[in-house]
Amino acid sequence: MKILISIRSLEELPSVLEGKADIIDLKNPMEGSLGGVAPSFISQVKKLVSSNLISAAIGDMPNLPGTAALAALGAALSGADYIKVGLYGMTKEEEGTKLMTEVVKAVKDHNPNIIVVGAGYADSRLFGGIDPMKIPNIVKSAGAKVAMLDTHMKDGRKLFDFLKFKELKNFIDNAHNLDLLAALAGSLSPKDLFTINKLGADITGFRGAACSNKNRKTGFVTKECVANIMRIANEL
Repeated sequence: MKILISIRSLEELPSVLEGKADIIDLKNPMEGSLGGVAPSFISQVKKLVSSNLISAAIGDMPNLPGTAALAALGAALSGADYIKVGLYGMTKEEEGTKLMTEVVKAVKDHNPNIIVVGAGYADSRLFGGIDPMKIPNIVKSAGAKVAMLDTHMKDGRKLFDFLKFKELKNFIDNAHNLDLLAALAGSLSPKDLFTINKLGADITGFRGAACSNKNRKTGFVTKECVANIMRIANEL
């Protein structure tokens, strides 16, 4: 299992490097769960990092396939190895598939080695979004590689408050049966890694738990918090 740690500034970069995170994720928490980042931030990190994989979020996307494709291409041109798309503004599986297909085409035409992540929301029923169980099928149909679940409402509740163990297991098993990677995030704590390991996730994402005050918006990622997450993950 790989550990993804999200940072929002260059000042947080040394902490994820020294803490030895597997994937450095770039996002803007002030713009949402998967808030998009500026291309300059991606390119700056790319210049400073040689060995780590870089992930970039492009936003909790509305149902605008062309806009999503353009944003994804910007992330690709800036040097992202993973590009995460939040399937927020869609209500139907067909809409999610159309948007993801446009994103994948834009990215792969530029660089076929870039990994595209389609992210759904475990709490989608709160805003009428796509059923999270449909995300693996959408990702597969679009030609992307990673099916992810996160939470949109950052109100103290976490992934496990919205989906039960069996539901998450079905999500991951479906992704694997479709030859996809499965990723989980959503206000997780380090101790959640024991459950996630049993579920069989390939990637687990953290932001708040990696911050000194556990606040994804106002907190600052620290080496100690990242190292603790990595220690637990490596002992599983």
